[in-house]
Amino acid sequence: MHILMMTNTYSPHVGGVARSVQSFSDGLRQQGHQVLVVAPIFAGEPAHDPGVLRWPALQHFHHTDFSLPLPAPVGLHATLREFAPQIVHSHHPFLLGDTALRIAAERDLPVVFTHHTMYERYTHNLPFDSARVRRFAAELAAGYCNLCNAVIAPSATIADRLKKRGVKVPIEVIPTGIKLEQFAAGKGAACRRRHAIPADALLLGYLGRLAPEKNLSFLAAVVTLFLGQRPEAHFLMAGEGPERAVLLKHFAAAGVAGRVHTLGVLQPAELADAYRAMDIFVFASQSETQGLVLAEAMAAGTPVVAVDAPGVRDIVCDRENGRLLPTEQRESFLAALAWLADLPPADRKRLSDGAIQTAQKFSLTGAVVRLQSLYTRLLAAAPRPPFARNDWDVWRQRLEEEWKIVHNIAHALGSSRQRPRE
Repeated sequence: MHILMMTNTYSPHVGGVARSVQSFSDGLRQQGHQVLVVAPIFAGEPAHDPGVLRWPALQHFHHTDFSLPLPAPVGLHATLREFAPQIVHSHHPFLLGDTALRIAAERDLPVVFTHHTMYERYTHNLPFDSARVRRFAAELAAGYCNLCNAVIAPSATIADRLKKRGVKVPIEVIPTGIKLEQFAAGKGAACRRRHAIPADALLLGYLGRLAPEKNLSFLAAVVTLFLGQRPEAHFLMAGEGPERAVLLKHFAAAGVAGRVHTLGVLQPAELADAYRAMDIFVFASQSETQGLVLAEAMAAGTPVVAVDAPGVRDIVCDRENGRLLPTEQRESFLAALAWLADLPPADRKRLSDGAIQTAQKFSLTGAVVRLQSLYTRLLAAAPRPPFARNDWDVWRQRLEEEWKIVHNIAHALGSSRQRPRE
C-alpha cells in the first residue's frame, strides 16, 4: 500500500502530532507499506530524511516553534507521479490539510483525517485571538472532517465531541501507539545520577511542550507549593517551548530552582529513563485529544496525577493508575500529590501495576493494525471509474474540491458568530 501523509508539523519539531506521524509512518513501513510524508521545513531537520518531502515554510511563525507552509509545492507533483499514492492521510484541517484534499480529488483517492488537536485551544499562536477566532477554528475543523472519507479520533471522548459538532462521516477511535518495550526498559536510577537528582528524592515530573496550551502556569504553581511543603521533593521538567523561560523565572522567584531539573528535548532512550526516574507524573493540560505522554509515563510504571479533560479521562482512572481530579484546583491537586506520596509501598506498587496494565491498550503494534484495517476498508469501498480519466475530469474534480474548501471556510466564518457547539 502506498500511503501519503500530509502534516503541518513533523520532526524535529517537538509535539504530539509530529510524534504520532513519525510513529505510524515507522510502524506502517515495518509492515511493508510505502509511506511518503509531506511536511514543512524545520530548523535542525536531518540533511537526509528518506520518505520525507520537505515543503517550503516560514519558520518560527509568530515567535513560536511552528513552521508556516508556503503555497509553493516545489517538486511535489513529480514526486507524487513517481510515488503513486493509493490513500491520503491528512493530519491538519488547513494549509497542507487543504493540499491533501486537492491531491486526493485530482487522483480520485480516499482521504483520512486524524483530529489530533483541539484547535480552539491553540489560537493564541496566531497574531490575533478572540472568542470568535476560537469558534471559527472549531467549526473549520468539524467541517473539514466532513470533506474526508473517514476521521480518526485519538480517544472516545474526542469522537463524541466531533459527533456533537456535526461530523457525519465515519469516525474511528485509534489512539497513537507507543513502543511499550522501550518505556518498560527505562533506567530511572541512571537518569537520576546523570542529573544529580538524589536517589531517595520524591520526584515529580512533567514531559512535553512548554507552551501556554499545556496549562503550565497552573502546574508550576502547584509544584512550587508542593516543593515548599516537602523538602525531600524534586521536580523534573523535560521539553522545550515558548514558556520555558517564564517557568524557570517562576521557580527561581519561589526559591525552589535548586530542586527543579530541566532536561530539554530528550532522545527516545532518555525519554524512557526520565519516565522511570519519576515517582509521579503531573499533568494539567485541558487541550489534549489523547495525552500521549500519559500513556508513555504509565508504560514506565509511573502513576499520573491529572486534571479531568477530554483525552485525559480516557487514560487516567482515579485510584487505579493515579489520580484524576474533577476540577482545576490547587488544593485538590496538592492533596492528591500528598495522598500518592504517602502511600505505603504495596499500595504504590498497585498503582504502578495499574498504570502498566493501562498502557497495554496503547501498543504501537495494535494501533498500526487498526490503521491498516481502516485503510483497507476505505480502498475496498472506493469507486473505480469505468474508463480512463481525462484532463477535464481531473480539473472538474479539482474545482469541485476547491469549492468545498472555500464553502467550509465561509460556513465556519458564519458559524463563528454563533454560540459554539461542544
